[in-house]
Amino acid sequence: MQTLLTLFSAAIWWVIYSSAAAVVPAVIVFFVLRWLEKTAVVFNRAYLASLIWALLAVLTGGLVIAAQHGQAVGQSIFVLPWMRAALVVDMLVGAFLIWQLVPRIDARRVKPANACMAVAMVMVVALVVGTTIHR
Repeated sequence: MQTLLTLFSAAIWWVIYSSAAAVVPAVIVFFVLRWLEKTAVVFNRAYLASLIWALLAVLTGGLVIAAQHGQAVGQSIFVLPWMRAALVVDMLVGAFLIWQLVPRIDARRVKPANACMAVAMVMVVALVVGTTIHR
């Protein structure tokens, strides 16, 4: 019973932290798509796409932390080829989610290239913040 409660608690915190972490990417996606599409997009759908993307990213991050156990301290996680592949897959998933889930205000889908640009902007901000915090 204790193990089940621990897993349930971990799942609840996973969703809570991911939902808090999805706010900033949702705002970035909203403004980038609004600028690129030259029309308004639906913010709550941008948040939904960012939330699902953040849930997957937090899960991937947990697996990376678990896999890094035993690596040399201070070694970059991007040295490992599977980590670089996981980052590329994460970006593709993000672009797919934004393309599929975020409509324009006129109910048309955003262009796939604009979804990729929104993901690229989120990743740039995340890498700059991550590099700044790391130092």
